[in-house]
Amino acid sequence: MKKYWSRKASSLSPYTAGEQPKIKNLIKLNTNENAYPPSPNVFSAIEAAGAHLRKYPLLAMDALAEAAARAGGLAPENIFCSNGSDEALALCFLAFFDPGKPVLTMDVTYSFYPVWAKLFDITMQILPLNDDFTVPLQEMTGARGGVVLANPNAPTGIALSAGEVEKIVRQNDCVVIVDEAYFGFGAQSVLSLVKKYNNLAVVRTLSKSHSLAGLRVGYVAANPNLISALLAVRDSFNSYPVGTLAQAGGAAALADEAYYKANNEKIIKTREYTADALKAMGAEVLPSAANFIFARPPVPAEKVFKKLREKGIVVRWFNKERISGYLRVSIGTMEEMECFIGEMKRILNG
Repeated sequence: MKKYWSRKASSLSPYTAGEQPKIKNLIKLNTNENAYPPSPNVFSAIEAAGAHLRKYPLLAMDALAEAAARAGGLAPENIFCSNGSDEALALCFLAFFDPGKPVLTMDVTYSFYPVWAKLFDITMQILPLNDDFTVPLQEMTGARGGVVLANPNAPTGIALSAGEVEKIVRQNDCVVIVDEAYFGFGAQSVLSLVKKYNNLAVVRTLSKSHSLAGLRVGYVAANPNLISALLAVRDSFNSYPVGTLAQAGGAAALADEAYYKANNEKIIKTREYTADALKAMGAEVLPSAANFIFARPPVPAEKVFKKLREKGIVVRWFNKERISGYLRVSIGTMEEMECFIGEMKRILNG
């Protein structure tokens, strides 16, 4: 029943997040969380910040903005902080896109984009990826209302080079949002280009590369004009989106670059091990620059998904056109991936 629902609420088809199982002792490889814990400095910073919880969070989020700017070689005025990158992306839709001007994106990409478009009455111009799931660069030009590009893409994991992304920014006279949710796992970033292009907004989250999915910290890097538009939208909705603990923990995480670089290098090594093992079993594995792989097993993906679930291993299967034959597998620890590979061998040999 939808009695008392607004027309808008009744018309929505909300985003479906990956399963968050309540069962303990599962190997959880379905939501692209980082396999390793946050920096110890994060816990110290959060504990110290706890003394200030009776007060509202700092509006300017100075420490978090400065840490993000310093990590990217930018100035604090180039940074807009948010409650995870999903909030940042949603506010970008409101700040930069208008109804009646189609926004260009891909047919296989982060499935939250069309949800925000529907919520904010934005028309999407859907461009099919090539047969190999790469972006058709020659068609990424002349967008009327904007461009939304995940790099690396999700759920495929395929990344464009920085030069290819820059070409897209240069060839479009509208805001180009580059969603770099998986920036820490081998892809080339275009963060520094926000100083060169006034139509580029780079969105990041600390959920993946910095092991803070439970804290909800994200940010946008852009020129000050675009940052002002985001502030206008945010302060018409919620002036305090990032809590005191999240600000402190996020700033500490961004400052400990060496810790996360070491962890993410382990993830990259484990990703390559997993991809090679799956290929040896006859699976097709797309090239990945993220902390997950997208693989087509030699038997129906839904069957493999269900059999893995029965054995306590949770991966992601999308019952969608073009990708229903694939599984998205987050990269866990080496021990977890060895268990996954062992179970895959039993499934495929059975």
